[in-house]
Amino acid sequence: MTDFTLKQQSFVQNDIPTRLGHLAANLSQIKTLWLEESHQDSIIHLVKESRYFIEWIVPDMVEADDIDRAAELVDLVRVLTRWLFKWDTIWSDATEKLSAAEQTENWLKRVVEISGREPESLSA
Repeated sequence: MTDFTLKQQSFVQNDIPTRLGHLAANLSQIKTLWLEESHQDSIIHLVKESRYFIEWIVPDMVEADDIDRAAELVDLVRVLTRWLFKWDTIWSDATEKLSAAEQTENWLKRVVEISGREPESLSA
């Protein structure tokens, strides 16, 4: 069994709000790292991991008949994927990075709203 499979099994044992909390924590880190010059690999890792988190959250949200909010998370996957495909352009342009940081902030706020938790409880 791979580390990745173990991570998935551990992740999906949590309830949806806790899983959303992990996603929010990743988004918070991404937001902070966008404006630093030396953390490109960390951001890429967090973006990829966040896409997996969403993949592991959405089916249970759909099963719980929370389809509209699950669809919002699918929209977030599209944003994250777009960043990966345009990575060189984004990383080399300060305006693009600032825009990505702002998008991250907006998505972070929305994920916190969807989770139903206060931001302080997500930082732990």
